[in-house]
Amino acid sequence: MWVERPRDTMKLAAIGSGSWGKNIVHTLHQMGALGVVAETAPHLQEQLVAGYPGLEVLSDYNDLLTRPDISAVTIATPAHTHHSIAKDCLLAGKDVFVEKPMTMNAAEAEVLVEIAAKHGRILMVGHLLLYKPAVEFIRSYLAEGKLGKVFTLHQERMKLGKARALENALWSLGVHDVAALLYIAGEAPVGVSFSGHRGLQAGIEDDTYLHMTFADGRIAHLHNSWLWPEDRRGLKVIGERGMLVYDEKAETVTLVKKRVDEKLNNVDEGAELLFEAHKDFQALTVEMQHFMDCVQTRQQPRSCGRNGLQVVRVLEQAGA
Repeated sequence: MWVERPRDTMKLAAIGSGSWGKNIVHTLHQMGALGVVAETAPHLQEQLVAGYPGLEVLSDYNDLLTRPDISAVTIATPAHTHHSIAKDCLLAGKDVFVEKPMTMNAAEAEVLVEIAAKHGRILMVGHLLLYKPAVEFIRSYLAEGKLGKVFTLHQERMKLGKARALENALWSLGVHDVAALLYIAGEAPVGVSFSGHRGLQAGIEDDTYLHMTFADGRIAHLHNSWLWPEDRRGLKVIGERGMLVYDEKAETVTLVKKRVDEKLNNVDEGAELLFEAHKDFQALTVEMQHFMDCVQTRQQPRSCGRNGLQVVRVLEQAGA
């Protein structure tokens, strides 16, 4: 739910303004919360100067570390740099929002969590799906037992996308999905397995499958690909009383009243639209507002450092 920001909105520093960082920069600017941007690439610096007249642009994030007017930063840089930049900022006394994946391994994530706890800093991870009301709706719907016993969860995020050279499709596309699955499930899996296909590059999977087993018998499957003919994003939850279908592109949740009864007969009672997000809803705005609220109130973020660590652990356990 959108919460109106305080009139004395704090100013944040944004580190990185590339493919996703530019969205954070734009959102913070729209919210009146953008103070300064640190960006190393000259052509991106030029775009910032042209697009945001009067904005202070730095070429080195280290110049932010000793500035008392900047108490919090967002980090949207290449994933392999997240650990070192976030560590420097936390040790400098800054509250930190770091994009997914939090780090490239669990050991680095644990270090950030420990530093944040030791120094009393807010550490939040950019798991955007956790700030979509449809995901919150599904979590509550299942927790209330309305679908009965949950059997399986099937999530997918595929399209003809940008192939990466340093991370596979799961690490590039699926981190949000893993975070959402763990949030909906309400616990960490007891078993994880992974498979994938390498077509474009040696050692980098373009098409990946992640499977998670939970203590109560639920199984979750995640399919990610940047080499796919369609843009498909969503989640299907199969339960004893029906099936939930989340269409992420339309931001709708539909109850498909199909099931197999105790006599193994098929039952089809149609479908019902349960939830539809407002057309003007902006998850990134809500996510940024949540970060600022946590900085000001010192409350634990929904996607806190430990949440980010749990996600990285699952990816690491998969051997992806």
